[in-house]
Amino acid sequence: MAAAGSVAVALALREAGALRFGDFVLKSGRASPVYIDLRRLVSHPRLLRQVADLLFQAAKGAGLQYDCVCGVPYTALPLATIICIENQIPMLIRRKEVKDYGTKRLVEGTVNPGETCLIIEDVVTSGSSVLETAEVLQKEGLKVTDAVVLLDREQGGKARLEECGIRLHSVCTLSGVLEILQQQGEVAVEMVEKVKKFIQGNVFEPVAQNGPAPVKRLCKELSFSARAELPGVHPLAARLLTLMEKKQTNLCLSADVTSSKELLQLAATLGPSICVLKTHIDILNDFTQEVVKELRTLADQHEFLIFEDRKFADIGNTVKHQYEGGVFKIASWSDIINAHVVPGSGVVKGLKEVGLPFQRGCLLIAEMSSQGSLATGEYTKAAVQMAEDNSDFVFGFISGSRVSNKPEFLHFTPGVQLQAGGDNLGQKYLSPKEVINKKGSDIIIVGRGILAASDRLQEAEKYRKAAWESYLSRLDVLAED
Repeated sequence: MAAAGSVAVALALREAGALRFGDFVLKSGRASPVYIDLRRLVSHPRLLRQVADLLFQAAKGAGLQYDCVCGVPYTALPLATIICIENQIPMLIRRKEVKDYGTKRLVEGTVNPGETCLIIEDVVTSGSSVLETAEVLQKEGLKVTDAVVLLDREQGGKARLEECGIRLHSVCTLSGVLEILQQQGEVAVEMVEKVKKFIQGNVFEPVAQNGPAPVKRLCKELSFSARAELPGVHPLAARLLTLMEKKQTNLCLSADVTSSKELLQLAATLGPSICVLKTHIDILNDFTQEVVKELRTLADQHEFLIFEDRKFADIGNTVKHQYEGGVFKIASWSDIINAHVVPGSGVVKGLKEVGLPFQRGCLLIAEMSSQGSLATGEYTKAAVQMAEDNSDFVFGFISGSRVSNKPEFLHFTPGVQLQAGGDNLGQKYLSPKEVINKKGSDIIIVGRGILAASDRLQEAEKYRKAAWESYLSRLDVLAED
């Protein structure tokens, strides 16, 4: 971009409020000195058109050859629209979720398999949103080799995309914009240094690989804290990932007890060692709403989430009532619920209507740890697709292994014991190392292995350390003594 053009755009973005500096809290809870919100461009038509032209010129200057254009939803959609109208280029629209009526397509427009599609994006941080869009387009038979972005935050996104076979072309970089604004007296030197330090401390490093990386696979094993910062991560997932990193625990306790007193004792004693406490509230012999109020207090005190293992599996209207009403009123106190995908998308939509206002999240059962389970193959694929179609509510899976390569989704794995084995009722047990390191899961769910111990806290700490060390090993990080 020419020097005069760089100055004009940087100042215009600042004036439009698309670039703000100060103290901001991201949805993960992390403090940031810079906030970038290019959605504001839609209220500034002249600037919007100027930015669209800069994106087109960047593609032209790079000599890119393409047949159609797709903007990453949602902020880049108006930019892609202007580019296509001004230059008579066919456009495609990627949906974030499949509608249950009409054509039920994820990509709208005329798709010609074999053609090359150029991706347009507003901001790139980790590259995750571009990769998601590329994956959808590639499933339609399109080629994706390049993406053009207005602002590269220089936090590793370009390297990640290139490792996955996509070249990133940026109109400007965050450091370049900072330099311009400093020279123009718009931002103090101290703030510029503060932002640069923040960027350097939050870089998504690509993993060195032998040979080319498969395009359809996300190419970096991100830390929990880095995943919490991804643009498309569910707020509840961001909160969970952040507390996991803070407490250094990826242990979920399966508190399958029948006494309210024992349930609350477990929460009070083991709360500091766990990230999630899983309940079967309907097996309590003495349930009252006062019990879940006390449990909620303990969860806030010890910073863990509550997961009611209800396994919803009915039509949408029925699960709505089961979730919000009845004796248990699950939505009022449980952060997380889960559901089978057997009933189809209606089960998620029914639960979503109740859960979204409470800022709750859902896990889909993609695999089960019992011998002879039918939750395999096409069933698992259908669960993953349903999660992707409802990522505003679904943030992960109950599974025996990693079933999605998208780092925004978390994987919870039951059937974990320190020693692998099984019981006489068909339950299969894997070790924390097997589950986290080899299977690629994120959180181990442990019940009997802890509850049957004479010293439950000591045993919980063994599981916590084993799971956390396996996670660090997966990142190739040496755990400190």
